[in-house]
Amino acid sequence: MLQVINDLPLHVVGIHAYADVTKAEYKSRLTALFEGLLKTNKKINFLLVLETDIPNFISGVWCGSVEIGLKYFFKWNKVAIITDQERVLNYSHFFEYLMPGKYRKYPLDELDKAIRWVSVE
Repeated sequence: MLQVINDLPLHVVGIHAYADVTKAEYKSRLTALFEGLLKTNKKINFLLVLETDIPNFISGVWCGSVEIGLKYFFKWNKVAIITDQERVLNYSHFFEYLMPGKYRKYPLDELDKAIRWVSVE
């Protein structure tokens, strides 16, 4: 499941992923969030809190991440990935080299720190 994270600055969108996450859910939810954000901002600041088991998330969802990443290729500003799952952090590491923008990874207990970083324009 994906839940929008409220109480973020207006120039930041955030998603909390838990339980099962499908590629269709991921793609439709993020596309709607990014399109809404881009109506008032030129760049995307994105916070992803990942607390689902990796098999629930990887089964096709990362492919959706690549698709979304390419769709908004020149719009990325900052992306913060918050999880305690090393496999996700290692996999997402390659986005730093392929996509424009800044990327940081944080453990779950540093969520506040991640929010502060992604919120600074």
